[in-house]
Amino acid sequence: MMTRRKTLQSLAAGFGATLGSSLFPGISNAASLKPGVSGGPKRVIFFMQNQGFEPGTCIPDGMRNSGSLAKAKLPEPIAALEPFKERLNIISGLHGIHTSPSHSAFFGALGGYRGSDGVPPSAATIDYELSKALPETLLPHLCIGMDSLENMKGKPTVANLSASGAGQPIFMHSNPNHLYQTLYGGISQGEIRKQHEARSGMLDRIGELAASKGGLLSEGDKRRYGEFVQGFDDMSGLRERLGKVSDHLRNFAPKVDARYQSPEFETDWHDTLLDLGISSLKSGITNVLTIGSGRGEIFGSWKGLGVEQQGHNLGHMTQKDNPIWIKIRQYNSRMLVKIMEELESVPEGSGTMMDNTLIVYTSNNADKQHTNGANWPVMLLGNCDGIFKSGCFTQLDGKRPINALYATILRSVGVSGDRFNMSDKMAKKFDSGSGPLKEILA
Repeated sequence: MMTRRKTLQSLAAGFGATLGSSLFPGISNAASLKPGVSGGPKRVIFFMQNQGFEPGTCIPDGMRNSGSLAKAKLPEPIAALEPFKERLNIISGLHGIHTSPSHSAFFGALGGYRGSDGVPPSAATIDYELSKALPETLLPHLCIGMDSLENMKGKPTVANLSASGAGQPIFMHSNPNHLYQTLYGGISQGEIRKQHEARSGMLDRIGELAASKGGLLSEGDKRRYGEFVQGFDDMSGLRERLGKVSDHLRNFAPKVDARYQSPEFETDWHDTLLDLGISSLKSGITNVLTIGSGRGEIFGSWKGLGVEQQGHNLGHMTQKDNPIWIKIRQYNSRMLVKIMEELESVPEGSGTMMDNTLIVYTSNNADKQHTNGANWPVMLLGNCDGIFKSGCFTQLDGKRPINALYATILRSVGVSGDRFNMSDKMAKKFDSGSGPLKEILA
């Protein structure tokens, strides 16, 4: 929760730095996994595509064993990543059987536990846990969700993927106009500024009214009501903190164009949401970004790519060599490239922001829509100052769960622990080992 952020003092010096310098110079790097290796990711991005991630759409033809990608040709769906092969690690052979993914694992995809439609999270997800361990930011964790225009307009926020604890979902932002107002409304002019002020005033009044009425409730309801009121306090606090660094934010706010108010296709909003997510990373507003393409459900639409089919039907198609899924995965890959190029353009320390960033691309649905989760392909982009192997394909034996990957990433930012969200009893059944995945470490 944002309330755990006690002070803006440590951020002030960073936000006052000039464009291109480290945004958080006073915060040291996390402890590394290996003695003598400095660094570790300063930011982590999770990109979750719904309907599954079929191995044949990412593993080069003929590669069955772990090895270098240097002489391999990437499959057509991820061909846009070809110039970035030295930063890429394609991982096959993790599993998520215990999450019971079927149509989706929902919160279980990032939580590493059983998930299902309508079932609340049973623990915090990996993205939120990382937001607690990484250097402080104004907004610890940002989630954006991409779907059809109808769904994004009708439900501008949904919660299916991320959680801050048991029964505590984190909402994804799906309307770029609302998200822009939240992040940059205070520095905007004209109609956007008016909408921001009107929305802020309304939320303040609702929060005050809610706080004044809570005293009449039972103890159990008071607790739940208190969480509701706290949410309004958090939003007010975020507006105040963003206001204090308004001069800095002006360097990063995306230009508002016709796509915001008058999108022709849903991909217009997908693109603007991505721009906002990237700007939040470059500006230092957040250092953990979760992207839900399909918003963790079985829905989703890509008419802007010329794909007329949408939603559940897309999951009943074989993805390998399928023109429809080639278009969707190519679109994802171009988004990944844009993220990398944008972060590469910003100097940080002795390198760039991308040198200190880890991107995790996978699906909330393992390898396909109707799956038992026996194979959960993942792509990692970035080696974070040499901590993770890159430029390679890693074939695992299918006996270690996605939890092991998450535990490994946590280790890379200095959080000790051999397991993530998995008891010893569960591990005896679903994990053949413990500790980090040595196969992906440099």
